[in-house]
Amino acid sequence: MSTPSTPDPAPRRNRADALRNTEAVLEAAKAAFAELGVEAPIRDIAARAGVGVGTVYRSYPQRSDLIVAVFRRELQATADEADRLADEHPPAEALRLWARSLARFVATKRGFAAALHSGDPAYQPLPSQFIGVLAPRVQRILDAGARDGSLRGDVRAEELIPALSRLADDREPETGGRMVDVLLDGLGRS
Repeated sequence: MSTPSTPDPAPRRNRADALRNTEAVLEAAKAAFAELGVEAPIRDIAARAGVGVGTVYRSYPQRSDLIVAVFRRELQATADEADRLADEHPPAEALRLWARSLARFVATKRGFAAALHSGDPAYQPLPSQFIGVLAPRVQRILDAGARDGSLRGDVRAEELIPALSRLADDREPETGGRMVDVLLDGLGRS
């Protein structure tokens, strides 16, 4: 007669460690890419994350895997920020605050823009994911602003997001931020 064995707590701890390591690697890679570009040494990323190089390669066997993971993580954070702001602020204010969040995302993206435009098939789906993930969230803000009269109702998120991205990608953050404000002022209803 066999007795039921109690589960070993080690696998749960290993999963928690793996999740922490993944988060640390992605955060370290984001910082390294923004600072050094996508050719930042993996050993530098591993050191910043406090993990071994093998840990990075186990999760991200190709450099492109790591770049895509950082892109998607930051994209999702930017989308989540749009939802949060839409829930907490009037539409025109939510849009202005979200544009700042987008500018931070674009700054992160700048660290690996060359890779994204390299023609590597690993990066092909990213531009459509960029619009696909953000547009519904931003459109929610635009629609709410059109309903309450604070924003024009004739601008679609699919038009606005690329325009804001181009303005935010200005090499001089102060100029880019000022031009984003000019564009957003033009969306408002006085």
